[in-house]
Amino acid sequence: MSMKLTKSFITLLLAGLAFNAQAHKPWLLPSSTVLDEKEAWVTVDAAISEGLFDIDHQPLKLDGVVVTGPDGAPVAFENVNLGKLRNTFDLKLAKPGTYKISLVTQNVAGSYTIDGASKRFRAPEDGYAKEIPAGAQDVVISHQYNRLETFVTSGAPTQTVLKPSGVGLELLPLTHPNDMRAGDQARWRFLVDGKPAAHLAFSLIPGGVRYRGTLGEIRQSTDAIGEISFALPAPGMYMVSAATPAMTPPVDGKPAPLPARRMSYAATVEVLPQ
Repeated sequence: MSMKLTKSFITLLLAGLAFNAQAHKPWLLPSSTVLDEKEAWVTVDAAISEGLFDIDHQPLKLDGVVVTGPDGAPVAFENVNLGKLRNTFDLKLAKPGTYKISLVTQNVAGSYTIDGASKRFRAPEDGYAKEIPAGAQDVVISHQYNRLETFVTSGAPTQTVLKPSGVGLELLPLTHPNDMRAGDQARWRFLVDGKPAAHLAFSLIPGGVRYRGTLGEIRQSTDAIGEISFALPAPGMYMVSAATPAMTPPVDGKPAPLPARRMSYAATVEVLPQ
């Protein structure tokens, strides 16, 4: 891998890792997800950690973070603080309704052979060609599209920001993400490029593992039309995550071939008490 990778790009690569139980996990964590007061504020933590929602590793870069307001227009966030272990910003909910906070990254992972040696690299989508030297053979590239989200609502929940973009792996929460209560049934639909993601495995991981001593991961899969209905677990903050295609384990100690395209999705959601 080229030694010219910047720290910010390394952070994006971490954000593009499969969201599994072992990997360091990038996350966006709002101080509240549902607020009633007029012109409310939330503070959002952004970090990459080994323990979900624990501040124990490094900050998540805020470059590329986009906030979409209830009317579908972009909203600026304020009071950015860049820390050693986390970054934070404040968001004013000036209008009633649901806001989406998202970070979408695109990069390319690849491999090639040159002078009898195998090489691997990662690079931004718009600059990966520079990583492949003249004379390279057996070039394989994998386009990677990763989406990280969370949602907050002032007043009554609204639907505008839930509309899928039609690109990559997305969650269409048919049960509003800011209106989920423990014990109720939730209905979700996963999409790949706007089409149903059939039989897609995903997980829900609650925060607070350091106090439980166990991960507490809940694994589910969508049906033939990309949907699932399930009982919501105990109140708390959770990360929902999925990736496609499924990771292939190494064979004879050799890394599995890279898929032509890999997509991941993760979102912080809150299950409220009854």
